[in-house]
Amino acid sequence: MNDTAKIMNVLSLFDGMSCGQIALERVGIAIDNYFASEVDKYAIQITQKNYPKTQQLGTVTEVRGCDLPKIDLLIGGSPCQGFSFAGKQLNFDDPRSALFFEFVRLLKETKPKYFLLENVRMKKEYQDIISEHLGVKPIMINSALVSAQNRVRLYWTNIPNVTQPEDRKITLKDILETETDEGWNEIKKEWSPKFCKNYVQWDMNGKGNGSQSQRAYYGNGKHGTLTSSGAASKTKVLHEDKMSYRRLTVVERERLQTLPYNCTRGVSNTQRCGMIGNGWTIDAVAHILKNIK
Repeated sequence: MNDTAKIMNVLSLFDGMSCGQIALERVGIAIDNYFASEVDKYAIQITQKNYPKTQQLGTVTEVRGCDLPKIDLLIGGSPCQGFSFAGKQLNFDDPRSALFFEFVRLLKETKPKYFLLENVRMKKEYQDIISEHLGVKPIMINSALVSAQNRVRLYWTNIPNVTQPEDRKITLKDILETETDEGWNEIKKEWSPKFCKNYVQWDMNGKGNGSQSQRAYYGNGKHGTLTSSGAASKTKVLHEDKMSYRRLTVVERERLQTLPYNCTRGVSNTQRCGMIGNGWTIDAVAHILKNIK
């Protein structure tokens, strides 16, 4: 990419804490105007702290392409609760997942040169509907290639020459803080059989017994996908002695998403954890955006 590459105007739908803006900055793409559609007040607060020139547009259903200047890049990660294998698989009947069609509407109204839509793994029939509307098939990228987190996502884009990122071979121990306020909890011997069956991830590929949010993870492997739950207790890391564990810190969660250090500071830890889990893995998205000419 040319060092002077520039996108004049960006429209980001379901902007969250503006991970798209962070990714654009990371690959050196300058922005004249960044229009964001978001409704969560805490995410907006963090966005405006980090990027005060962001122009907030409110709810996506009220955004009109005719009210905006020429948009060069349209990005978004529409709500995925109706698509996720971890959810109820309600498909487009779920009003949150139906918001995908707002992305389609604004794609038609703004006619950007480039677009990027992110979403979770889903049934092929749902995936094909999205592909039909956008005119492209998705590329699947696991954030594990660029981070210490197993997080498989689908990316629909017309940005050319998108390939798989190079594997950086980052493990959980690479992102752990050496000093934290989180205390280590002993795994008592009488708990061990149940704990090891239901809470400990034994392999390094994101698989294990019990729900994902209940597991603890070895430092020499990958962490599971961060959830949108704001409860910090939902994710744990095992000590090297294998008989104690602690919760992840907020900064460690940021590192799992390759976010800048403490970029979510300014709201409660519960809100920080929630928006981090809802966000994008920055380096995975930046890997795609760097191909913009």
